[in-house]
Amino acid sequence: MKRVGVFSAAFLSFVLVGATAFAYPQQDQQSEKHGKPEKQAQPEQKQGQNNQQAQQQHKQDQSNQQAQQQHKQDQNNQRAQQQHKQDQSNQQAQQQHKQDQSNQQAQQQQKQDQNNQRQQHVQQQQDQNREQAQLQRSHQQEVAQQSEQRGDWRQHRARDWDSEHRDWQQRGGYKGYRIPDTYFNSYYGQDHSFRVYSLPFRYVGGYPRFQYGGYWFSAVDPYPEYWGDDWYETDDVYVAYYDNGYYLYDRNYPGRPGVAISISF
Repeated sequence: MKRVGVFSAAFLSFVLVGATAFAYPQQDQQSEKHGKPEKQAQPEQKQGQNNQQAQQQHKQDQSNQQAQQQHKQDQNNQRAQQQHKQDQSNQQAQQQHKQDQSNQQAQQQQKQDQNNQRQQHVQQQQDQNREQAQLQRSHQQEVAQQSEQRGDWRQHRARDWDSEHRDWQQRGGYKGYRIPDTYFNSYYGQDHSFRVYSLPFRYVGGYPRFQYGGYWFSAVDPYPEYWGDDWYETDDVYVAYYDNGYYLYDRNYPGRPGVAISISF
């Protein structure tokens, strides 16, 4: 019985030792089998982490680059806006300067026009004053001349014209200047009458003289007493060449002899 118990205890010890020995190699083998993949899984995980970090870094770099580009674009846009505002401001300043110059020129032109108008008004007033003064002098001269002419003609009036006057035959023939026939027919004769009072007048050598048609006519005979006192003012007269001499005729006394006259320049 003791042997059986010893044998049993020995056998049991052997079995325990073998089982233990068998268990450890199995555990080691399993540890080796499972340990190696764990060692291989760590680099892949790190690689994945690195890739993820690289991707994140790439995204961050892209984001930074986009942010820089956007910042540059914003700066460019801001500078462009500032430049545009500056250009607008410069353009407005130039336009305002041109407008100011235009307004200044317009004001200067207006002042110049006003000065010119004042000068023209003054000049017109001076011209009117000179013209009025000249007209007044002319009128005074005309009045004086008419008064002188009236007195001179009245002094040359005949008392008995039939006995006092002499025609050109009685005077020995006309020896003065002769007007060309063509010119004479255009300005003189019965068809061309005038009034002596409105013509230039002189009193030379005791004879009254008037100018008509470019020539001076001197009355060498007194005018008839039956002609009116103011015949030289109111009567139409004409110059005619008759019986080899020039005569002055009054239309109010047709058929009556004319006053002998001589012609000069």
